[in-house]
Amino acid sequence: MLDLRLYLAQRISAMVMVPLVLGHIAVMIYAIQGGLSTAEILSRTQGSVFWFLFYGIFVIAVSIHAAIGLRVVAHEWFRMSGFWLHALTWSVCLVLLFMGARAVSAVTML
Repeated sequence: MLDLRLYLAQRISAMVMVPLVLGHIAVMIYAIQGGLSTAEILSRTQGSVFWFLFYGIFVIAVSIHAAIGLRVVAHEWFRMSGFWLHALTWSVCLVLLFMGARAVSAVTML
């Protein structure tokens, strides 16, 4: 049952990430071709609830997706299982969430 839930969580997180990745790429192309400076970009993102939610959801989806993916790799390549596999999965997820949350807050908070 755990494997099915992890499989579904990874697939759902991928479905969430697809439009967010495309949106992120579109925004980056717009910013680069528009010649926006870092200060101009931050002036548009800081204090924005939209960008906070956009990148916050992105960070959550990436953290879940990457942790489950690394779990599969660790199990298949290194034959990890049990406690250490769970510890690796949770550690990766929490580290990515923490780092992502810091980045989102730096870009969107006043």
